[in-house]
Formats: sequence, structure tokens, C-alpha cells
Amino acid sequence: MAMNFWKEKKFCVTGGAGFLGSVVCRKLRERGADQIFVPLIEEYDLVKLDDIHRMLDKANPDVIIHLAAQVGGIGANREHPAEFFYNNLIMGVQLMHVAWQRKISKFVTIGTICAYPKFTPVPFKEENLWDGYPEETNAPYGLAKKMLLVQAQSYRQQYGFNAIFLLPVNLYGPGDNFNPQSSHVIPALIRKCIEAIEQGKDEIVVWGDGSPTREFLYVEDAAEGILLATERYDGPDPVNLGSGYEISIKDLVTLIAKMTGFSGRIVWDTSKPNGQPRRVLDTSRAWQYFGFKAQMPFEEGLRHTIEWYKNNQDRFK
Repeated sequence: MAMNFWKEKKFCVTGGAGFLGSVVCRKLRERGADQIFVPLIEEYDLVKLDDIHRMLDKANPDVIIHLAAQVGGIGANREHPAEFFYNNLIMGVQLMHVAWQRKISKFVTIGTICAYPKFTPVPFKEENLWDGYPEETNAPYGLAKKMLLVQAQSYRQQYGFNAIFLLPVNLYGPGDNFNPQSSHVIPALIRKCIEAIEQGKDEIVVWGDGSPTREFLYVEDAAEGILLATERYDGPDPVNLGSGYEISIKDLVTLIAKMTGFSGRIVWDTSKPNGQPRRVLDTSRAWQYFGFKAQMPFEEGLRHTIEWYKNNQDRFK
């Protein structure tokens, strides 16, 4: 481990107080980084250029890890497409531009799996990114994030700016967002099953028909991948971060019901969208470029996530 790489640098982690960000910051400290600035949303609105300047005046970083994003599941994406597009695009574009102006030595951009075309051949390879339009329900978010790849590559080409672009698959784990209005599929299902048990309900309703497949990456693994790339990768190519494990939503619901102890009926609401038909990544580039491979077995990760929610339910009431 290159301890001096971490010890000698100042880091600014946008979104560093969030689900993924808090794990990234903990792992930064474990690596010996002791100068980490985390801008809080209450103090810095990164959609506003003045706030970006104010943040960077205070942080004066060598490295920016840009995790901040407005995110949510299919429902949130359908309700707020304009906000998801504008806020994610403007936040990232302005921040990267100012980072270049200030000669910041490295900019780590976190994209999204939603940037891939709707019918990408499985497993998704990075070179397929531009082969079609993203799945409609989250296209505004996916395209806003994909523009940061264009920006990173063009700033590298013209200015020699060291910006890298990573594409993590759907994350899950302890500390996830369990708010039913904005949560992703795993926390939403865990909450549904546990609340159904507590309320004595004999069925849960799940969106779609259960046929789509998804891949999930444990939050600890995602943070590890981001920091390995921060340390070891300085190239123009986008890089997938995933586990390589594909599961159908139907099997996922059955598994979560079993692991939470919910034994009632599962009702599929087919009036609601399925989202992208299949989603699993080719993760060979991450291994080749910076030695990243996910470690957490899926069922074990789910167990940790369910336990965490049970112990922290009150904060979501």
C-alpha cells in the first residue's frame, strides 16, 4: 500500500457524508489520509458556482472525488427527470471546470450504470456505452452523468487534465437509503418485507413482472474500487465497477423475503415499469487497469444490510 500517496495529499470528497461517501472517507483515513474535506449540503450547494469556489477555497485539495449526486430508484427518476438531469449535469460540469482552472492534480468522477443503452449486450462492456439511448425511466440522470465522461476525456485531450471516470453498478449495504420515496430496489424490498411482518400483512406488492436482471455491488467493495482507481489509474477510458453477479428481480424478491422471514404472497404490479431488461457488467477492465475485484458474496452482503436496517429502523419512521 502506497501510504505516502495518501498521507501527502489533500482530498475533497463531495457526497462524502452519504452512503458511499462515508465508506470512502473511512477507507481514506485507514490508508493514512488525514486531510479530507467533506462539503455538507447545508453549507455548499454544488449546483451554484459560487459555492463550488467557496468550497475549494476552503478545501484547497490535490484530489477531488466527486460522489455527490441527486439519485433515486425508478419512481424518483420518473417524478424528477428535469431535476435529475440539470442538477447532476451542472454540479459535475462546473466542478470539473473549476478543478481544471485551479490546476487540481486529479479528478475522480463517478458515473452510473444508467448511462448504458437500454439493450446493451450482456455483460456490459465499456465500449458499448455509446451504442444507443439509455433506458427511458432513468435516461436524464444517465445522460447527465455520461456528459462528465465526455468532459473528462476532452479536458484530458486539450489540457492534459487528469480526470478519470468510473461506472459503478447498483450499490447496496449497511447505511443505504431506506426512504420509500427515493430508495433503490434492495432497501425498498427489505423495508417492505419487514414492515409487512410487523403489520401482519400477508402480501407485498412489487413493481414490474420480476423478469429483469440486476447486478449489485456491496458498498465496501465500491469504495475499495474507487480508491484503487484514485491511486493507480490515470487513463481516459471509462471503467466499470461491479461484482459480475447477475440475479433476476424475481429471485431477488424471493431471497429477501426468505432472509427477512416474510412468508406471504408476492404480488407483481405489471402496470409499473420494469426498467432495463438485463444489467450485468464486464469487470475485466477494472482488474486489468488497477487490480480491483469485488470480494463480498451477495447473500452475506444482503445479511449485513438486513441486520443494519433492523438495528436502525427508527431513523426511517
